[in-house]
Amino acid sequence: HDQYFYDLCDRCGILVWAEIPYITKHMEGGNGNTQSQMRQLITQCRNHPSIICWALSNEICVGGLTEDLLQNHRVLNDIAKQLDPSRPTAIADAFMLEADSPINQIPDLIAYNLYFGWYSGELEDNDAFLDDFHRKYPHIPVGLAEYGADCRYDLETSQPERGDYSEQYQCLYHEHLARMISERPWLWCSYVWNLFDFGADGRSEAEDPGLNHKGLVTFDRSYKKDSFYAYKAWLVSPEVDPFVHLCGKRYIDRVEDVTRVTVYSNLPEVELFVNGESLGKKTAEDHFFYFDVPNVGESTILAKAADMTDEGQIRKVDTFNEAYRLVEKGAVLNWFDIVEVEGRLSLNSKMGEVISTLRGKLIFMKLMGKMLGGGKKGEKKKAAGFEVTSEMMAMMNGFTVLRLLTMAGGMMNCEFSKEDLLKLNKKLNRIRRPKPRKD
Repeated sequence: HDQYFYDLCDRCGILVWAEIPYITKHMEGGNGNTQSQMRQLITQCRNHPSIICWALSNEICVGGLTEDLLQNHRVLNDIAKQLDPSRPTAIADAFMLEADSPINQIPDLIAYNLYFGWYSGELEDNDAFLDDFHRKYPHIPVGLAEYGADCRYDLETSQPERGDYSEQYQCLYHEHLARMISERPWLWCSYVWNLFDFGADGRSEAEDPGLNHKGLVTFDRSYKKDSFYAYKAWLVSPEVDPFVHLCGKRYIDRVEDVTRVTVYSNLPEVELFVNGESLGKKTAEDHFFYFDVPNVGESTILAKAADMTDEGQIRKVDTFNEAYRLVEKGAVLNWFDIVEVEGRLSLNSKMGEVISTLRGKLIFMKLMGKMLGGGKKGEKKKAAGFEVTSEMMAMMNGFTVLRLLTMAGGMMNCEFSKEDLLKLNKKLNRIRRPKPRKD
């Protein structure tokens, strides 16, 4: 970072994880460059009190783990210790890296970039992953270096689902993670990814190419998404800045007869009013308050906590407002387009389930050929710069077929049309779902 950035962090008391740009894939012959950068980083910045650790790399094992990579990390760790023995060293691991990987034995601190509940798996898998690591290696400080879910703030729904880019799912995601973090005092750090939406040339998602939408605030800093206030409720003392925030104020048109309204506040009690009539008061130790509100005609909703208020409107409509729904180019499917046959596979099946069958594995191999564009015999396949390693495959097993192919459109320049996907769904419908394994 610019020295001015570190100066501001010093003044404001913001703790800094300082890291060299050694990411994703270890480059043979690049060791000298990384070692030079580590020396320069520490020499230039070691007098900044805001810096708490020197990070060796970030998600470096995505491209595969080699002895040369491990040895380079040992050298980087030694350089950091020689130049500044007062600070610990750290590493940020990709979420597909096993806890017992030898690279985790090199630095003082470990932190994982976990995205269960967004890219793959379920929200509860974050809890299980960290608990399992801490149980196996209680002597290794482990933290959460990245976590988040993409949100385009104009997309709204009363039935949030992973991958829908809605403001409601981002809230659901961060509510779970905030609770999880608070219940695990042994986590040495947690970093939301990210405070702001940011430029990312390799992405083409949510009909908004070139952006990563995981920010709690929009790219132009003009709009704080609802999830921003979830953290304000957790982290800001009511003695400093008491507040109440009514979520979903952009979500006006609603089809359900009774709708869920969420309120965030750092105050202990919230009362909700609909057209001036109280629906009662609620208390919540976790700062998240939920109310079931009758949805009839047009209603003014007001949330009140102490002297703080926030207000919005809802309106009963007969059909869902399509302006709230994402319509992407390429793979555009509604849930009702996907035919589900009992006991058979479909686009909604997990990749691990599909490739556990012979016919499913053959279908997947053809899909990979299309996504990766072939390649010479004996050459390692690559996707968006990543080698398809066993670790990468383990991660992909948690994706649904539809989610994987939708993401492939943006990352690999390989779009699947609606017709392609429906044809694939028919093929999957012919394959029996494998029986659960008995351990």
